[in-house]
Amino acid sequence: MTDYAVVNPATGETVATYDTFTDAQIEDAVARAAAAAVTWAATSPADRAAVIRRIAELHRERKDELGSIIVREMGKPIAAAVGEVEFATDIIEFYADNIEKITADQPLDILGDGTAVVRRAPLGALLGIMPWNFPAYQVARFAAPNLAIGNTIILKHAPQCPESAAAIEAIYRDAGLPDGGYVNVYATNEQAATIIADPRVHGVSVTGSERAGAAVAEVAGRNLKKVALELGGSDPFIVLSADDLDAVVQNAVDARLDNNGQSCNGAKRFIVVDGLYEEFTSKFVASLAAVKAEDPTQEETVLGPLSSLAAAERLQQQVDNAVAQGATLLTGGTREGAFFAPTVLADVTADMDVYREELFGPAAVVYRVADEDAAVKVANDTSFGLGSYVFTTDAEQAERVANGIEAGMVYVNLVLADSPELPFGGVKRSGTSRELGLLAADEFVNKKLIRKA
Repeated sequence: MTDYAVVNPATGETVATYDTFTDAQIEDAVARAAAAAVTWAATSPADRAAVIRRIAELHRERKDELGSIIVREMGKPIAAAVGEVEFATDIIEFYADNIEKITADQPLDILGDGTAVVRRAPLGALLGIMPWNFPAYQVARFAAPNLAIGNTIILKHAPQCPESAAAIEAIYRDAGLPDGGYVNVYATNEQAATIIADPRVHGVSVTGSERAGAAVAEVAGRNLKKVALELGGSDPFIVLSADDLDAVVQNAVDARLDNNGQSCNGAKRFIVVDGLYEEFTSKFVASLAAVKAEDPTQEETVLGPLSSLAAAERLQQQVDNAVAQGATLLTGGTREGAFFAPTVLADVTADMDVYREELFGPAAVVYRVADEDAAVKVANDTSFGLGSYVFTTDAEQAERVANGIEAGMVYVNLVLADSPELPFGGVKRSGTSRELGLLAADEFVNKKLIRKA
């Protein structure tokens, strides 16, 4: 039986299939990870850092191989796929470089005599459930901080990324982790639930859809396990003023087309003040319409196919439904197989389904608003709260809007600025935790108080 297969979205070809693990293999994986947790936790931070740094080096050495796998699995253009692996490398190195800071005692000011510190100790084996849209990056930002703390990793990758899963497991093994320090499992959802319930597993992190997050959180809650969730987003891109509107438009295009439009924190709703709306929208539509979905194996390709035929069909249904409900299609709205043309919708109102939906692909919605207050109101009128983007020439306005937006991240006058040291995460239905930065190493850790007389 197999749910795991590499199906090239550009061609529809099934490249390879992988057998789902048996229950005995799942038991072996959990047992190995639990046993390795004892050894790894007892390893000094300096020695852990050396292994983590070697993991980064192997990502760098194998970036072309990993990039090619990513292209086959989910259609990311090759230049972006290799760039993803390079970013994963930077993330892993960040935790190697900062391991002493991550594991250092935190002295406390106390009332009375004596001393007190908070000492960060690992929890043990953790389960990570990762998505298909960033096969290397998502794994790095979960695994690296937790390995730095001293936890071990059981990794269930997306069923369409089994080749990435195997290649990444090989890197962690070849870097010198103890056996079981990082274990890949080709598990069913039912087997994943069994892993979460296992008393030898001490937490679970999931990046994915709201439905997946809710399902995992339900199982984790029943078993009193810590859960970290990074879910969907419908990030606003607010344009209030501009000295160079062409530059703002290019930022908007870059933010929408990144990862073929399949980033949780990609800008999806473009909210523009009335005085700039017509010019912005005209330029935005023209720029997007000029981008063609092409062969992702070519270095010059900007936009490849969606991750699967099913994903393209789902986006087509959303766009068609929006038009049927009264939205105006300004460009695009068509597909060939899994390739979807850049698409812009306008005249969307709150009674339309698309107003509440996440568009996962190269499709955008533009909104005209009267002023700053109206822009913030539209931006917040969503169940999501992951990232957001604000473009303005007024620094005080930027502060007001950043404070008013209900999101985990606000980027002012720039896009695609994620970095290893910056925490990533959302609020509302976008998630409950933070990844990247030093905060990521505080998710699955025992903050142990040690009080001395």
